[in-house]
Amino acid sequence: MAIRKSGSATPSRKRTRASSRTGSPGSSPSPVDDSLDALREAASGCKRCDLWKRATQTVFGAGPDNARILIVGEQPGDAEDLEGLPFVGPAGKMFDRALEELGLDRRRMYVTNAVKHFKFERRGKVRLHRGPNPGEQRACRLWLEGEIARIGPEVVVCLGAIAARNVLGTKFGLMKQRGTWQVLPDGTRAFATVHPSWILRQRDSESRDTAYRGFVADLALLLDI
Repeated sequence: MAIRKSGSATPSRKRTRASSRTGSPGSSPSPVDDSLDALREAASGCKRCDLWKRATQTVFGAGPDNARILIVGEQPGDAEDLEGLPFVGPAGKMFDRALEELGLDRRRMYVTNAVKHFKFERRGKVRLHRGPNPGEQRACRLWLEGEIARIGPEVVVCLGAIAARNVLGTKFGLMKQRGTWQVLPDGTRAFATVHPSWILRQRDSESRDTAYRGFVADLALLLDI
């Protein structure tokens, strides 16, 4: 797995932009279109696991293809599934609020998720989020690897445990290691923090404010790049 963590370290070197040869499942090895648009088109018809059967659509990443910062969330939510864009629901709004507070421009970042389809269960008219299982995460890893390879970011930021495990490895402890620089095998810098939805789930306003302040403090690492 090309994007596993190689261990904690101080930021070292800028990553060299890479070309991926993953392609789409079942595609001919030659010729290969290595563009991000081609990867997005292939992912739009993904049936590598069963999540596509109930989801409205594949929610691929969004942002400039030369972004220095690549954000990885967990999976689309209800709003994202309907709009086809990542981080446009309540968690996305909280993420935007934190970036604005730090003076960071989301439009210059590439934002995606580890899993590209919304997994949910219905409770009346409401679709409640359910976490993707390990098999569903493995099925989607091809797309995440392809995005990272094509974007070639200087920094990868993982939001939440699922994103952290898929990028930094299964032994990464989110709450113990959040907000600390890691180095991927190719030299790309990375760090993880909580997912904004975790902040929204806190029991009261005081707890939510404390969680939010910690989230902003972690994202402040981006001010140093």
